[in-house]
Amino acid sequence: MPLAVRAFQPIAAAAQFFASSGRAFVQTVLPPVCLACRKPAGAGGGLCPKCWQGAGFIERPYCERLGTPFAYDSGMPLISPAAFADPPAFDRARAVMRFSDVARDLVHLLKYGDRLDLVKPFANWMARAGDELLHEADALVPVPLHWTRLFQRRFNQSAELARAISRRKSISVIDDALERVRATPPQVGLARDERAKNVHGAFSIGKSARSKVKGKRIVLIDDVLTTGATANSCARVLRRAGAARIDVLTLTRVVDPV
Repeated sequence: MPLAVRAFQPIAAAAQFFASSGRAFVQTVLPPVCLACRKPAGAGGGLCPKCWQGAGFIERPYCERLGTPFAYDSGMPLISPAAFADPPAFDRARAVMRFSDVARDLVHLLKYGDRLDLVKPFANWMARAGDELLHEADALVPVPLHWTRLFQRRFNQSAELARAISRRKSISVIDDALERVRATPPQVGLARDERAKNVHGAFSIGKSARSKVKGKRIVLIDDVLTTGATANSCARVLRRAGAARIDVLTLTRVVDPV
């Protein structure tokens, strides 16, 4: 990472701390509001009844490999046809909710609205949704941003989520396991094959980090899982470095990607 970016990080961290502290003070004094729409909510760090209903929280039954929900419960673990037809490079994926309007608004508030106060409730949801993955995990690995994107945004939302989950579950985070070596255009609007091409070769792992992941059961942390192109690209790099298992845990996922 360039020296200028490393020098900027303490300043950005301080700004984020004061902003989060200010929001925390306001939330303590004022009645609880919905994380998504800011209307009154029953408890702090939650959603109002309307947003809760529209969030599309994912519960079993779902594909044991991809984590995509089924419309019916067969009473036994199932693998979806999609997982058989196009097996992912990772082992299992879990997500908190479908990529609905509510989920999109929440992700955008975190990524583009500097709403770092959302990290803790999001991490709590993710810890619950990925409990079986986290129970078996040796380490968490956040999906990295390219240094130019990190400079613009000032923080990596995946890394913030990973650290919060780490504190809740007492699982170590390997921040430097993956590096985004190529700046890629945004994935929004790209078809499945275009997404795969866009992130091909975009990630690498340094020699010093290989020993940290070799033989480990890794949970890859990201905010959104769409077609799985980014998760697959990261999983292949981790697999080549000797990771024993790679699971994926996200806040939200697109159930029927276009």
